[in-house]
Amino acid sequence: MLKDARKGPEKADALVVFLHGYGADGADLLGIADVLMPVFPNVAFRAPDAPEPCIGNPMGRQWFPVPWLDGSDPVAMGRSLAASTAELDTYLTKCLSDEGLRPPMLVLFGFSQGTMMALQVGPQRAEPIGGIICFSGRLLKDAPLTTKPPVLLLHGDEDPVVPFADMADADKRLRALGLTPETHVMHGMQHGISQDGLVRAVAFLQKILA
Repeated sequence: MLKDARKGPEKADALVVFLHGYGADGADLLGIADVLMPVFPNVAFRAPDAPEPCIGNPMGRQWFPVPWLDGSDPVAMGRSLAASTAELDTYLTKCLSDEGLRPPMLVLFGFSQGTMMALQVGPQRAEPIGGIICFSGRLLKDAPLTTKPPVLLLHGDEDPVVPFADMADADKRLRALGLTPETHVMHGMQHGISQDGLVRAVAFLQKILA
């Protein structure tokens, strides 16, 4: 089971799970909970560490290797992605059970590789989750969806790591699969989370957790 950390009330009405990027860990995003908790006092926040040590950054974790960054085998990338997908799905089921919550009260908040995992797992859950917040990532695969949760795509227009064009690509491909994503451009932002992006994410959370 994935190792994680938690913030928020002991008895929560909803759950936000942060999914970190390549070479980071759960703590990298959990600090955002400190900003969100005054707005969402009844929400619990959890942030798991990805299951693998990061090839490109031994101090961090990865959901899967990235051949064009770390020289790994593309076949190994596919194996890791499949294993991490299954492990994250199991983790989310346990989190909901731990918190005593139903799937519609779960929101995934991903950054970079964490966004890729959120879009990989969230729409394939057996029951629809509340929504998915996607910062600075991309859609990895086109596959028939089990559910169609609300999705917010946010991306910096000066991102040198994951191209800004990947947001428009994800929007187009998700719409072809039957979703209706919302999008937000973080103007002048590179690979990160801007203040205006976070404000937009808060508004999205308020809407879906109302």
